[in-house]
Amino acid sequence: MEEKSATSLERMLRVLDLFDDEHLTRTAEEIASLLDVSLPTGYRYVKTLGDAGLLQRAGDSRYALGPRIVVLDYYIRRADPLLHVAIPHMAELVEKTGFDCVTSAWFGAQILDTHREMGKAPATLSYGRGRPRPLFSGGAPKVILASFPPAQLRKLFDAHAADIARAGLPTEWPAFRKYYAAIRRAGHYVSRGELEPQLAAIAAPIPKADGAVWGALSVVIDMPRIDVVDVPRVVQLVRQAAGRIAGELAGD
Repeated sequence: MEEKSATSLERMLRVLDLFDDEHLTRTAEEIASLLDVSLPTGYRYVKTLGDAGLLQRAGDSRYALGPRIVVLDYYIRRADPLLHVAIPHMAELVEKTGFDCVTSAWFGAQILDTHREMGKAPATLSYGRGRPRPLFSGGAPKVILASFPPAQLRKLFDAHAADIARAGLPTEWPAFRKYYAAIRRAGHYVSRGELEPQLAAIAAPIPKADGAVWGALSVVIDMPRIDVVDVPRVVQLVRQAAGRIAGELAGD
């Protein structure tokens, strides 16, 4: 009975994973079908999650993610040790460069932006807090993946062959590994139009003592400006800020 209950709970929580950019709402029938459960069970999941505020009605018998998630995100922000330390350094970096500054981190199997400090002329970004980033495009994902040990990087390589090819990265493992090893040695990455054609980014890892990373620190620059910006100076500023953040986190 206990095992069945655990399985039912796991399935109910998987309802939350059924929502994404292409499926902002779902019907109970869709939920039941996708989870391979009976329709009464699907309705029970919807009611339970709705009572908890994790789902809400969106009209025409459809459901969307609920307001409780907004409340939980507020507490996640307040409890995030990276943000607690990083935000003052991000504000300082914005003051020195004039550009937006973003923190990103690895969560489970996704890279998410966790905070953005606005510059004098904020960039128009398609991605922001909570929206998963493509794994193989852009400055932040590049420096985060470059920190992975070979075995972890190989698992990603084996699982995402099509995505890697679409991103224009090496499709043979030795060359793929060498590509990320070079980024790791450089200690930063400059992307130009990889994620969004109008934007460039300069990213550096926020390192841990064990060789892993807390995440990435990036400044976002309009493409026309990247050609007139003193890129080495901005790289130095981003790396210095990332290093100070890492030092404070290590002290905590």
